[in-house]
Amino acid sequence: LKRIPATLSFMLVLLLGASCELEAQTPRPCDVLLGRANDGILPPSADLYCLPLLPTPGTAGQAVVELDRPVGPFSVAVTPEGHHRYVPSLTLLGVDLPSGYQGLVAWVADPTLFPERRLGVVQNGTTQLPEVAMDKFLILVTAEPDTTAAQRSGKILFRAQSASARMQPADLYEFALGSLPGGGAGMAHLPGAHDPIASSNWVLPPMPDGVAMLPRMMSLRPDVTPLAPGDLLESDAPALLPARPYEIVRLSDGDVFDLEATVVERTIDGHTARMYAYNGQYPGPLIWVARGTEITVNFTNRIDHPTTVHWHGLRLDNAYDGIPGVTQDAVLPGETFVYRVKFPDAGLYWYHPHLREDITQDGGLYGNLMVRDGAGEAFGPAHREEVIMLDDLLVADAGPVQWGRERATHGFMGRFGNRFLVNGAPGWDAEADLGEVVRFFITNVANTRTFNLSFVHESSGEVAPLKIVGSDIGTYQREDWARSVVIAPAERYMAHARFDQPGRWYMVNQVRGIDHLFGTFFDESDTLGVVTVRETLASPVSTTAAFDELRVFEAVSADIESYRDQFDRPVDRELELALETHAIPGFMQRLMTVDSTYFHPVEWSGTMPFMNWWSTEHEARWQIIEPSTGRTNMDIRWDFAVGSIEKIRIHNRRESLHAMQHPVHIHGQRFLVLSVNGIANTNLVWKDTVLIPVGATVDLLLEATNPGEWMAHCHIAEHLESGMMFGFGVG
Repeated sequence: LKRIPATLSFMLVLLLGASCELEAQTPRPCDVLLGRANDGILPPSADLYCLPLLPTPGTAGQAVVELDRPVGPFSVAVTPEGHHRYVPSLTLLGVDLPSGYQGLVAWVADPTLFPERRLGVVQNGTTQLPEVAMDKFLILVTAEPDTTAAQRSGKILFRAQSASARMQPADLYEFALGSLPGGGAGMAHLPGAHDPIASSNWVLPPMPDGVAMLPRMMSLRPDVTPLAPGDLLESDAPALLPARPYEIVRLSDGDVFDLEATVVERTIDGHTARMYAYNGQYPGPLIWVARGTEITVNFTNRIDHPTTVHWHGLRLDNAYDGIPGVTQDAVLPGETFVYRVKFPDAGLYWYHPHLREDITQDGGLYGNLMVRDGAGEAFGPAHREEVIMLDDLLVADAGPVQWGRERATHGFMGRFGNRFLVNGAPGWDAEADLGEVVRFFITNVANTRTFNLSFVHESSGEVAPLKIVGSDIGTYQREDWARSVVIAPAERYMAHARFDQPGRWYMVNQVRGIDHLFGTFFDESDTLGVVTVRETLASPVSTTAAFDELRVFEAVSADIESYRDQFDRPVDRELELALETHAIPGFMQRLMTVDSTYFHPVEWSGTMPFMNWWSTEHEARWQIIEPSTGRTNMDIRWDFAVGSIEKIRIHNRRESLHAMQHPVHIHGQRFLVLSVNGIANTNLVWKDTVLIPVGATVDLLLEATNPGEWMAHCHIAEHLESGMMFGFGVG
């Protein structure tokens, strides 16, 4: 590399990173150029977040752009329309201004060079540029005769394309491989590969509108038996009752509550189907308690699967965490288990199974836990509250698509649904007065989907301002503005919205889907519900006005600041997230390799449904890796002393054959998300689940104060089913 011009060597590192798995110690081009040494072996992906700029002939010097994350309440930043947001930092070294020009200017443009936007004057050194939010883009540096001009007219000195711009339509070879039987003549399958025989009992998953897949891909079927909720019930089982909407159950210290998992009938989109429910309700009962309460829950399993109840996010006694084989035996059909549940922290939590979540949770077993410290004053002024649980269900024209009996389907990406549910039902509506401030408690219970939630006015298109107040375990240090809520599976957020125009405000999920076959982005916008705003002014007016102020939560801030001296210390432990594949048919291996030229930091939707549906843990083995030992998943073993503070770095490998984001959940403890890709978070909140985007590196500060044997895992249900978990002890 010493004999290769510097800029070319940076491009070589970048190209190698896009095509193969590099050693973790390989330096990023950004770090090489800037002369920086990484403080650990798991830096963020050069391929996605570092763009070396190529010089035009005759241009001396070097240039590189780092794509930083805008600091905010979420670990990934997007616009309400779903475009990923980046803050570029441009570094120039040894660049001479050509004669006859006034200065250097940076630009961002569509790959077609229209439209293009001026980013600003730059010079040798590092310049932070304005935010960029585009699907595919070019960064240009030009020498300009007039540096104040709004349009580019000078000489191009450097240029680079975003990683997303590498994504191109499949060529004729890929089309042929995907069309011929068996993957194409002369294209051998990998050792052990198989083509499952189609089962006539499957309800085939629907294709997204406007998205195509190759015929060979469409012929794949998962190598498992189709199974739906209730299929394993005894023939003499009693008639099923129809499910009903959830109820709020307010419990006091020492109360006893009976909870049953049952099989019910639901009608969705005209299809009557068997589903699961807690106490016959969708979602399960909303359990409302005061902080410091302890209750007893008598749980009875009346479904056709062994199951447990996991009390997600609670720092409760270890014996009642609901982990089969770790804290208890699975509760068999007809059996009972007694949980004693403590609520030491105010916040929004939820409960769900922790055995075959891919079918039992997706089939309807979930409910919220509201833990309050007072009447709500801790969250700031609001006129009223709404509790919403976000989910999706995979439904075809013939009804719900079944799950796998022997093991979970949808091993690659997880099970994306196409029918959105709010509080267990398709469609949600509410009413509000003009200027009313509504506090939303939001939980994502979907198997895999990350939502980008916003409120959009029906006629003006205005996006309602949101004030992010809290997350998993309480409030942030201070309130923060956002235009949408990015919420991954198992996360919770508390947000205030003010509705300043009468009429209908649509609650929408807006993301950018990818058609991998043609290498294009497209808009996916789905309406989840409607808030109808009357012309009557909300009362009191003081609450409406208070929305404009960002409050500081002094007690939370003081608690978190007491850990400040731990933030900059060396990392104690490191993990990597990756995918190991087996027995992939040859034509699919080829197509996936081409597709891997680019993956979004977050895969927002399932645009390759048949390939995804076909895969199980036999083909897609998701891994948590400990680099220091080489151990993976349940072979990893961590032991902490009670009261220890651990700094943990987690890196999500970009180089996997199908890289994906992972919402990582740590049981029984709480942690702070210190930084994402080295950019420090300046407004912290206690969390139990963190979304780790593709190629990203996240630093956590874990407070290990709750003794027992615990789990940590990816909360995409199908990734968990493939083994993406490990255990740790606190004692």
